[in-house]
Amino acid sequence: MALMLMAADWARRTGRPVLAATVDHGLRAEAVEEAAFVGETAEGLGVPHEVLRWTGWDGQGNLQDQARQARYRLLADWAGRHGLRAVLLAHTIDDQAETLLMRLARGAGVDGLSAIAPRFDRHGATFLRPLLQARREELRSYLRQRGQDWVEDPSNDDPSFDRVKARQALAGLAPLGIDPDRLSLVAENMTQAREALNWAAQRFARDHVQMLAGDLIVARDAFLDLPEELSRRVLVAALRWISGAGYAPRRAEVAHFLQAARDGRGATLQGCRMMVRKGGLHLFREYEAVKELSCDPAEDWDGRWALSGPETEGVQIAALGEAGLAMCPDWRDSGRPAAAVMADPAIWCQDRLVAAPLAGLAEGWQAKLGQGRDEFVNAL
Repeated sequence: MALMLMAADWARRTGRPVLAATVDHGLRAEAVEEAAFVGETAEGLGVPHEVLRWTGWDGQGNLQDQARQARYRLLADWAGRHGLRAVLLAHTIDDQAETLLMRLARGAGVDGLSAIAPRFDRHGATFLRPLLQARREELRSYLRQRGQDWVEDPSNDDPSFDRVKARQALAGLAPLGIDPDRLSLVAENMTQAREALNWAAQRFARDHVQMLAGDLIVARDAFLDLPEELSRRVLVAALRWISGAGYAPRRAEVAHFLQAARDGRGATLQGCRMMVRKGGLHLFREYEAVKELSCDPAEDWDGRWALSGPETEGVQIAALGEAGLAMCPDWRDSGRPAAAVMADPAIWCQDRLVAAPLAGLAEGWQAKLGQGRDEFVNAL
């Protein structure tokens, strides 16, 4: 509510348009009335308002996490429909402190303990958090001064949620001088440490990571000389870049994968496979992760490959697989293992292989990777 008032004031001063949205997760009957209240307030401010409804909760998994991800998707879609340059979120320094405590409880590392990003992109939209230096109570005081009512979400007092437990724990930590301001400072310090590690990982990747047909090849001897945190960071970045995953695997899973790399053993994780060959760690897409994927030539296959060719009518893009590999006598010229080539995109007309441009059977077709080696390095 406070953020909407501030944004409306800014819009009046600058003549810029501002819109507001409320996400109704469909979890509480009161949410309908609360959204209507926000809409009435927005109307009084001259701000167009829209209610975005989530109907995806099936009663399984982590409710708060799924609701959070749904919010971002709904808000990004809303921003796209209206051509908005950014979406403002009202996270405060209290949210920062609670998030840090929750991640501490999960044994988070440097990345997890870093500060909440004031700006980030997700689902094609830019999100901004302009109130990260403000306390919740400061915003309540601001609303009182403006004579503006607001509604407190009752779930904020439900101790079954980890965030509420963290909020309650903060009160007990106050005698030690541990408050949201101090915890926010810790998060900022961890952010600086993360940036230093990322810089070192980028330097390593520039010198010791090569790309071959969408696979990444890490020089193993140089990799083995890295401190553990840097080697973990490089591997996680490689896995996410190849798989397109939005999140890193669990730390314990990464530890096993990292040990396999040190031991010279193959391993699979996050839809990727690793083989040790010719002095390098060869990381590529796992066939099992893409064997059911199929799309039209106009779409990007596996979110990373764009294919174009002479005849797109009646064909589909799908993984080459073992059967397709047998139809490509020159696939070894790629210099890649059979398991990697099997996971490449190929052009099929029902059960007939039309082309496999990454396996030596181009037939006029081309396969272009959406992001190259430079994008991988810069993403670290």
